[in-house]
Formats: sequence, C-alpha cells, structure tokens
Amino acid sequence: MKKPENILIVDDNEGVLTALRLLLKPCFRDILTLTSPVALLSALHENVFSIVLLDMNFKAGINSGNEGLFWLHEIKKKYPSLPVVLFTAYADIDLAVRGIKEGAADFIVKPWDNQKLIETLHKVLEESKGKAGKKKNISLEQGDMYWGESQSMQQLRSLVEKVSGTEANILITGENGIGKEILAKEIHAQSSRRKNAMVTVDMGALTESLFESELFGHVKGAFTDARADRPGKFEAANHSTLFLDEIGNLPYHLQAKLLTALQRRSIVRVGSNEDIPIDIRLICATNRNLNEMVLKEEFREDLFYRINTIHLEIPPLRNRPEDIHPLAQRFIERFCKQYGKPLLRLSDDARIKLDSHPWYGNIRELEHAIEKAVIICDGNEIPGALFQLNRGTNVSRSSEIVPGQSTLEEMERKMILKALEECEGNLSSVAARLGITRQTLYNKLKKFGI
Repeated sequence: MKKPENILIVDDNEGVLTALRLLLKPCFRDILTLTSPVALLSALHENVFSIVLLDMNFKAGINSGNEGLFWLHEIKKKYPSLPVVLFTAYADIDLAVRGIKEGAADFIVKPWDNQKLIETLHKVLEESKGKAGKKKNISLEQGDMYWGESQSMQQLRSLVEKVSGTEANILITGENGIGKEILAKEIHAQSSRRKNAMVTVDMGALTESLFESELFGHVKGAFTDARADRPGKFEAANHSTLFLDEIGNLPYHLQAKLLTALQRRSIVRVGSNEDIPIDIRLICATNRNLNEMVLKEEFREDLFYRINTIHLEIPPLRNRPEDIHPLAQRFIERFCKQYGKPLLRLSDDARIKLDSHPWYGNIRELEHAIEKAVIICDGNEIPGALFQLNRGTNVSRSSEIVPGQSTLEEMERKMILKALEECEGNLSSVAARLGITRQTLYNKLKKFGI
C-alpha cells in the first residue's frame, strides 16, 4: 500500500487504537484516531481521508451495532464516495451484510488477523480509486462544479437538475469570481446536447466592430481582412449550447441584432444575404442587475425576457461559509499535484483567517490565495501568515490611494474601486472619469477580479 493515503480510525478501545497505529504506520501517511464518534464529522470536515475504519459499538453492554450503522449513514450523507470499513467484535454475518447494503465497503471482525486487515483496507482503497477515476472523468466533463454543503447551493442544485434537460434559455447571475461559467458547463453536461462542445463568448471582451463577425460569421470579401468565409459562434454552437458571458456589457444598440437572431433562430453572415438556420440552447451570465438596467433603458426589455426563461442566482461565498474549507481543500489538492508537492494541510490559524475573510472576490479569490500559499509553503502545514488577504475588494469599502505604499497595478486597481464607489457602479461614468473606454474598463475589471 502506498503511503500518501490517510486513514481515520474510530474505536472506543485505546488498546485497539494503539495496536492499529503501530500496525498501519508503514501503510499510511497520516493516521487519525478517535475514541468516540462524536467528533467524527468535524474531523472529516477538517481533513481529507482516503478511508474510515469504524467500530460498530461504542456503549458498554450494547452490542447491536446500531450506533455504528447510525454513524455510517451520517458519513455517507455528507461524503458518499468515502469508503467505510466496519469493525465489529462479533462475527455477525447478518449485521455485516446489513452494513454493506447500507453503504459500507467491507467489514473486519475482531480479533483481527494483521495481514488480512491490511489486505482488506488495500482492496477497498483500490476499488475506491477505480470508482473515483470514473467519477473524475464525469466531473471534468461536467465542468468540475462544486455544490458544497449550504442549503442555498443544494436548492440551486435541485433547480439545475430540473432545468438542465430542457431547452429553456437560462440566465445565470452572481458576483465576479463565483463560477458562472462552470455552472453553465454543468448545465450543458446534463443536457441532451452534451455530445457537442459548449461554445463560449465573452461579451465583455468583444469589440463593437467585431460583434457581428464573431457571432454571425462573415463571407470572403465582406471587409478588408475577410480573406475566406468564416462561420461565427452561432454556427459553431449549432445543435449545442451557446454561452454568452457578461451579457450585461453588450451595448444597447447591438442588443437588437442579438434579439433578432434569437427570435428568427437564424443568422446572416456579414457580407451575405443568405439566412442560415441555427439550433442552439442559450445560456447567458452577468454580474449586473439586468432588472435595473431595463428600468434605466440600458438593456432591452424584450431581450431580457428572451434570455431569462429560467433565472439561476449563485450565492456569494461569504453567505455560505461552510463551503470555504472544502473548497480550500480541493484547491490544495489540485495545486499540490500541479506543483509536485506532498499533500499540505491548513493550520488552525490559517482556517481562522480563511473564515474571517469576506471573500468579495469569491471562489476565484480563494483559488488564487490557495495557489500562492501552496507555492511558497515550505513545511507540511500552511500557516495563516501565508495568506496576505486584501479586505478592500468590495467596492463599498474604502479604497484610498497611499503614495509610496502601492505598486502601479495596486494604485490602478484602487483608482478603479474609488471611481466605482463614487459613480455608484455606473460603468459609463467610471470609464469617463478615468479617461478610458468602456471596453478597457471591462478588461481591467476582469483582470483585477472586481
């Protein structure tokens, strides 16, 4: 058995735990033991384990195994893919079969045979890896969406499962860095169109002059650089999903052209008069309030209703703090693997620091913070000092510029935040105040994760 695996052992007998620590020390990188299952779920929440060895009985004189089955159910509710091996002092086949039917991977009878115990754990781990490999492929295919533990995300998940298989147009809203594109990929992966790749267009990065050519394509000779016929994103997404990110950044006068294509379900390439039928499923996303934009006549009402058959709102990370540690752990695992480091763990002060940060940059900010910490961490534990978190990411916070204490990029970012605050989020006013185009402002907002 390879050493990178971690095991959690729960048994009320200290002698048993001591013997197992000695026996399994050569087999596992980390061995955590608990004498009571009361702290079991918090231990699973705070650490990453490859397998759990769970005793069936914890109360003197009671040998029904019901307590073990109860904690088995609790583990499986929150960590369905985590393999659990049951430990029982009585060779009760009926109880063992019941445990396996209810989610246990295997069982071990006390007193145990050392070699048999190691072989059983090894077999369960290998089987678990095989299943995880299959699940990983599906997960990558579905955009690696993390649903978390919070009620708001579970409600969102339930709604996504209901609407993904339909042809309804979907509008995803939420703050920057929250994972709107990942959710769009998840919806596409659950749809009947998943055999064809989802096509993504960043409307915030699309220049007005290239809008029609990018979306609808062009024919040879349509303009100076049109040296050959070129299909646009609508044609590329035919029989698939078209994801229009940052739809709120589309200038008003171009919105009518998009609406026409959606209503007619056909496009005309630039320089051509030929209608080309298109069959797409549309998903749009924005961090802006389109309802307010409609009232201010900055977004067409008819286009808003066309793209907003189903509205999905992703809650900000600060409103679901129970998801911070699991997400951090996922990023730690990914970056440790990417940078060839042993699996690191968060120190207690690091956990406190992550919990107390408001995460205005959401999941993207957390991901960048973890990557930086993994890169510069020297030990096996990430200390809180490695997280130099900027609490001023929210535009509602003060963003004063202190000469001599900031890099050029930091000063630029603070200037944008200050302008956003003073202009109450009106991007046209912000761009005018800073003396830059709206397109340049969009690019900078994306660059700084604002």
